[in-house]
Amino acid sequence: MYHGGTVPGFPGHPHRGFETITVVREGIVDHADSTGASGRYGNGDVQWMTDGKGIQHSEMFPLVSKEKENPMELFQIWLNPPEKNKMVEPHFAMLWNETIPVIEEKDLEEKVTATIEIIARSLKDKNALTAPPDSWANEKINHDGIFNIKLVANSTFELEASVEGVNRTIYYYQGKDLKIQDMDIPFYHAAEVDPTKKLVIKNGDTV
Repeated sequence: MYHGGTVPGFPGHPHRGFETITVVREGIVDHADSTGASGRYGNGDVQWMTDGKGIQHSEMFPLVSKEKENPMELFQIWLNPPEKNKMVEPHFAMLWNETIPVIEEKDLEEKVTATIEIIARSLKDKNALTAPPDSWANEKINHDGIFNIKLVANSTFELEASVEGVNRTIYYYQGKDLKIQDMDIPFYHAAEVDPTKKLVIKNGDTV
């Protein structure tokens, strides 16, 4: 399902000794790797790959439509595991969009104010799906939470505190106005925050 003379993406390249979590918000990814695995995912799906002792893979973005644009928006988070997890067998897990656990926050009128996808760890007693078997994320002591938070207009969400020593970042990628602890966060910017403090996240008048 390609068209045109050029296919965008990342042709075969090596990974070794770390983990990649590819969160596709819009668009399609075609994956193929040196273990013989291949597949297509996107539009809310997440691929979690433990590179271990080494894997070569490609991530290509098929141009599936001739009549309109083929937009692509994804985030790839890299985890640098400790030495004992560096040279494990490579493995990846697919977290399909429809199976990712979701929390809906509601106001006093039972209207949904926030939707939170739990990609890693747990939130409000709801657990994420299982990462690859040798992933660093399977050790609860590591506190590696990944959440995608969507707020309705003019709503507020409180993200519970983590623990000291965690590198915690909020990335704001869609909307118009966002405040964290009453500080304005520009669109398409990241903010490093204190992991030991509860965060009050307030949306503006645009979803």
